[in-house]
Amino acid sequence: MGKIEEKKQKKQETLLQSAFDIFTAKGLQKTSIADIVKKAGVAKGTFYLYFKDKLDICNYLIASKSSALFLNAHKALLKTDLTDLSDKIIFIADHIIDQLEKDKTLLRFISKNLSWGVFKSALIHPKAPTELNFYDIYLEMIANSKENFKDPEILLFLIIELISSSIHDSILNNQPVPIEELKPSLYEAIRAILRSQSQNVCE
Repeated sequence: MGKIEEKKQKKQETLLQSAFDIFTAKGLQKTSIADIVKKAGVAKGTFYLYFKDKLDICNYLIASKSSALFLNAHKALLKTDLTDLSDKIIFIADHIIDQLEKDKTLLRFISKNLSWGVFKSALIHPKAPTELNFYDIYLEMIANSKENFKDPEILLFLIIELISSSIHDSILNNQPVPIEELKPSLYEAIRAILRSQSQNVCE
C-alpha cells in the first residue's frame, strides 16, 4: 500500500472511530456530520469522499463491526474439532454473545441500528478485504453437513433474530435472567429451529 492509500485509509478509520464514539454517546438522530468531522479533525468535504451521509457511515460501522464479531468467532471455531452443524452454530453464537457481553457499548450500538438488510450486507459483502464473508462460510458449513435445509437464508435470519432479540436485556439488565442463565434455553431454541428447518426430519 502506497503512502497516499495509507493516508486515505487512516482518514477513513479516523472518521469511523469518531462517528462510533459520537453515535454511542448521542445516538444517530442527535449526531451531525459536523460533529463527526470536528472530532475527526478533517474538513467536511473529506467526509463525502468516503460516505454519502451519516446513515451511510452508520451502516458501514455496523457492517464492519458485525463482520469482526463473526471473524473472531470463526477463528476460534477453526481451533476446535466440532463436526456437528448445530454444535458449530451454537459455538459461533456463544462466542459472539461473549464478545458483546464484554463490549456493552457495541451491543447497544448494534441493537439500536441493526436491520436484516444491513446485517446481510455485512455478512455477504464485507467492506474491507480483511473482513469475513461469513455467508459463504455459513453455506459451506451447511454443504459439509449431513443435513438439508428448506431455505438457508431464512434459517440464518431466524437464528440471528432470535439471538439479537433475546440477549439485549439479558446482558444489559439481567432480564428476564442473566445471560449465563439464559444461554441453555437460547441454545436449545436454536437447535429446535435447526430441526424445524431441516428437510431430513421426516426421512
